[in-house]
Amino acid sequence: MVVNHTSRWWIDRQMGWSRYWLVYGTVTVAAPIFLFLVGFVLPVSLHKNAADMLNPSRLGGYLRRGAQIILAGLLLNLVVFPEDPLWSGGVLQTIGLSIIVMTLLAPLLRYRAGDYALLALAVASYVLFLAVHARLQAWLPAHPNLGLVLFFDYAPWPWMSIVLVGLVLGWWWRDVAARGPDGPYFRRLAAVGAAFMLLALAAEWRWPSTPHVGFTRDPGLNGHWIPGPITIVWILGTVFVLLSLFYWLCEMRGWRPHWLVVLGQTALMLYFVHQVIAYSLVNKWLHVNFRSWALFWIANLALVVACIGLGYAWKGIKPRLARKTGRPAMAAQRPG
Repeated sequence: MVVNHTSRWWIDRQMGWSRYWLVYGTVTVAAPIFLFLVGFVLPVSLHKNAADMLNPSRLGGYLRRGAQIILAGLLLNLVVFPEDPLWSGGVLQTIGLSIIVMTLLAPLLRYRAGDYALLALAVASYVLFLAVHARLQAWLPAHPNLGLVLFFDYAPWPWMSIVLVGLVLGWWWRDVAARGPDGPYFRRLAAVGAAFMLLALAAEWRWPSTPHVGFTRDPGLNGHWIPGPITIVWILGTVFVLLSLFYWLCEMRGWRPHWLVVLGQTALMLYFVHQVIAYSLVNKWLHVNFRSWALFWIANLALVVACIGLGYAWKGIKPRLARKTGRPAMAAQRPG
């Protein structure tokens, strides 16, 4: 996430194709992981209380969390991107809306074939988007304000399809874990992910874009990135493989670095603050423009280290703020 933003804001086109590949390579990993995990982690709590998912008190907590993240996205627009209209969509708005929608759809998973129905809905929604893409492009100029809300950066349609896939796979994971060891589940997930990655490579070889593996093969909408079919297969494959890899590293091999846990627990705050640093401070105020890859990577390392330090600081500050306001501190804070 950090490298994707700095590659766009700290270096310009004079760095050549290396910058292009870096921007494209990181954009296919950063936000898609967040969006997939929004769906994948919801069943951790929902599955344990499957019979109580529609309880108004429980439901209200998820709906409030989604609304809070939407408001955080609007605040980010106000603070970091004042040149854009306040109501412009963004990844936080899509994450918040996804939490609300997925919580309302999750009860279907309790019923026979409900999981396959939701997977079919995810696929159908994405395919329908591709089918009407040209019409949406023609519709947007006549509806600019609505387009900013619904079809701006990481538009809910079609991006919620990947959240829905995560929801179903997360429910299957909790089903498996409730019956016994979940290691075989992640081995199968890794195998499917590797197959998806190979399929995407084969499709790119058979139907190459110009340049190979780039934005020209993706439809895009309203000036923002939307992955095409080959790219979405690659994204799902890499997410499945990475998820399985870290399950093996953390659960099987016992590798659990505390700093990585802190980054996960403070991700929402860090998502907000790192953009204030990288865009508002470094790009807009200091006008930094790196022409050396060595300096660029050193600066990125420094920003990541700063984010880790901020994460530890926030872990210490947040409980005190919660006590002063009389609100319980949440154990973990994530964009999803």
